[in-house]
Amino acid sequence: MEKVFIFDHPLIQHKVSLLRDKNTSIKEFRELVSEISMLMGYEVTRNMPLKEVEIETPVAVAKTKVISGKKLGIVPILRAGLGMVDGMLSLLPMAKVGHIGLYRDPETLDPVEYYCKLPVDASEREIVVLDPMLATGGSASAAIQFIKDKGVSSIKLMCLIAAKAGIARINKDHPDVEIYCAAVDEKLNEHGYIIPGLGDAGDRLFGTK
Repeated sequence: MEKVFIFDHPLIQHKVSLLRDKNTSIKEFRELVSEISMLMGYEVTRNMPLKEVEIETPVAVAKTKVISGKKLGIVPILRAGLGMVDGMLSLLPMAKVGHIGLYRDPETLDPVEYYCKLPVDASEREIVVLDPMLATGGSASAAIQFIKDKGVSSIKLMCLIAAKAGIARINKDHPDVEIYCAAVDEKLNEHGYIIPGLGDAGDRLFGTK
């Protein structure tokens, strides 16, 4: 059974359409990635536990609820995942941020971790991994495993566009990890790009192509 949540909210769908457009400027692309990430954050945090507390308002004492349980951490996969951080932090300003960087060994094609810096209390937090594009799923799967190897047991993956192959890979390698995405595309081309996708998210975020 697939563990994937696909957003159907009209605002998210509208913004994803603008994101796909090749004529969208770098400035607009960055803003859209941030806005979509913030909107998706509402659903990613839907199941955060609550506890009842008493608050003194200006006129009476009220019984109300606050977040309890595990705190959140967000970990973008470098470099494209950086574009999703600000949107999440605007919603969750107290979240701690880690970073993980991977590259593929040109001979073995295996993912190699070149950078990983997590919050010191990451194992006590629910970690949301950020990566705009889930294509083959190889890099995301490796990043999740590297994070697990650091003692983290509660992980979610949040991406903007996912290919079916990528979803299947994460479900196979990490059946405990829920995937949240704004759109699912059918296939990959011979270079591993999602079709129709939106091109290279990192290049479009940082103007490197």
